[in-house]
Amino acid sequence: MSRWDILKKFASRVGYSSSDLDVFTDGDPRLRLLEKMADAAPLYSIQAEVVEARHCNTGYTVGDRFVLDLDGNFITSLCPKKMCVYAVSQLAVPVALIVERISEGLDPNAFHFMHYVRCPDVGVQCAGYGGIMMKIEVIPRR
Repeated sequence: MSRWDILKKFASRVGYSSSDLDVFTDGDPRLRLLEKMADAAPLYSIQAEVVEARHCNTGYTVGDRFVLDLDGNFITSLCPKKMCVYAVSQLAVPVALIVERISEGLDPNAFHFMHYVRCPDVGVQCAGYGGIMMKIEVIPRR
């Protein structure tokens, strides 16, 4: 499938108008991203696993996992029932790094920055309440 066919399929899904489509040009990096993501999306998911937890108000414990598709959408059936905005907001940068690596045809797990993220709560010793740390990685879809 060509980049333009992939764009048309995407446009149909998200509701682009013809004037929206006119914005795209041959060298547009978004076309490359759509093409690479179309190939990778059925193969991989993003997993954020709690590897450290102490006094978490939401109740996360070591081993809890958040699973996202490559578009950054949580697959809720594979996530804890409660989702803390402070914890999950920390996934924005690593997910963006992963997507960028995929769009460049690179190993999505070979980034060096933010493989681990922490909830912004600083913990009881620093005038906070508790906190968690998560490890982020791309995993094969089952």
